Amino acid sequence: MTRISYKEIAPGAYEAMLGLERYVGESGLEHSLLELVRTRASQLNGCAFCLDMHSKDAIAAGETPQRLLVLSAWRDAPLYTERERAALAWTEAVTELGPSGVPDELYRTTRQQFDERQLVDLTMAIVAINGWNRLAIAFHSPEAGSHVSIARKHEQE
Repeated sequence: MTRISYKEIAPGAYEAMLGLERYVGESGLEHSLLELVRTRASQLNGCAFCLDMHSKDAIAAGETPQRLLVLSAWRDAPLYTERERAALAWTEAVTELGPSGVPDELYRTTRQQFDERQLVDLTMAIVAINGWNRLAIAFHSPEAGSHVSIARKHEQE
């Protein structure tokens, strides 16, 4: 049951979050990469709604169920490109910031796959999904399983 409808109570904040999402969507980063990042961050945060949403959207966009099923063990699976691996490691470090922050070695490794602008854009995508995860978890909204993928919405129209 929803605790607070943050969209209704704070529409300006909700619009700001949507603005960040629009920015990320227009950044030029690969859609498939963004969905992997969103899914991995949502796994780390335990956000059922966002896991449901991003796994459905990723599959609708052509992602394989196998890659999504083993995403939490990406380090041990040969299914991901070096660029995806760098993005997933960066996602984990930014999502689970510890007292020492993001290690320099990880920064150097990630910069081999992403230029400065792309790394800022990737980080903004991680900031956005972590924000959505926290809103959905804190306010119990919306219900996990209720998301209809973008492809399925078009089928229903």
